[in-house]
Amino acid sequence: MRILVTGHKGYIGTVMVPMLLEEGHDVVGLDSELFGTDCLLGDSEPQIPEFKMDVREVDSRDLEGFDAIIHLANLSNDPLGSLNASLTYEINYHASVNLAKQAKRAGVGLFIHSSSCSMYGAAGDKILDEKSDFNPVTPYAKSKVLTEQAVSKLAGDGFSPVFLRNATAYGVSPKLRGDLVLNNLTGWAFTTGEVMILSDGTPWRPIIHIADISRAFIAVLNAPREVVHNEAFNVAVPGENYQVRELAAMVEEIVPGSKVVYAKDGGPDPRCYRVDTTKIETLLPDFKPQWTARKGVEELYKAYKDNNLTEADLNGTRFQRIKHIERNQETGEVDSTLRWTESTDEGDLAPESELISSGSNN
Repeated sequence: MRILVTGHKGYIGTVMVPMLLEEGHDVVGLDSELFGTDCLLGDSEPQIPEFKMDVREVDSRDLEGFDAIIHLANLSNDPLGSLNASLTYEINYHASVNLAKQAKRAGVGLFIHSSSCSMYGAAGDKILDEKSDFNPVTPYAKSKVLTEQAVSKLAGDGFSPVFLRNATAYGVSPKLRGDLVLNNLTGWAFTTGEVMILSDGTPWRPIIHIADISRAFIAVLNAPREVVHNEAFNVAVPGENYQVRELAAMVEEIVPGSKVVYAKDGGPDPRCYRVDTTKIETLLPDFKPQWTARKGVEELYKAYKDNNLTEADLNGTRFQRIKHIERNQETGEVDSTLRWTESTDEGDLAPESELISSGSNN
């Protein structure tokens, strides 16, 4: 298939794209490069044809000739989404719905949206399936609910939206994020010796490795259209629902010399949910996750050690999305709407011949 991946230079995209290429797909990327190259860790990004473009600027002409769109480009996670709620809705909700409308207009048959289990929000100890009520507590989570509700109405003959509600991601990526719970706990343990828990440790989180998230998207690409048409799936791993304190204890076991510590101002976190994985296991048998949280901590610890991660890296502009954006706004590189201020021609579409020659799928 010829696939457009939005946000292909992000945390998940830089892991997913090589997996798509390995499956034999013809992959093109679209990314505004908001996070530049400062978040690099380890392997370099894959070289593929790409548009340097803000997802808010896409129209149907840009999408002609694609069989599927994998839509990853968003302001990711709750803290970043709360930095500017109106921008979160503009990018995560309005731009995502417009992208789906333009995709349908361009004749793209499959639109796979990277959604989130955070939509379930304040759910307590209940185990939730895809029919459970939403109870989002942040602009990020609310934007995901609104997008699903709007895009699902576009479904019809020739256009199949699919919503993959990812559990909380973890794992090593060329564009590492230090603001995700398992990445963060392991990072604190390695750089300071303290496994710092910022809440009271009781909230539940389903967690999943970014390579397994990528496997879920690939499983949708391989599935019969009638199975996935306008469906939502919890993208999680059986048995991988954890309380934060359980994850911290796991990190303490694996990272030598580390000790669990609770932040003095830590309290209950209303974001608390566990999810059921029956639907994805039943309808997408090609989805075969290969990671566990324990393996993930081991991978993260090794990567941090091999790359000499420092506390300044972990908590600075390289791996904290909010601090990266704030830094770029302070320097004037990015404006208040999160658009580049320099004349970089992000919105200009290269001729097809130039675009395809700009990278290799091999």
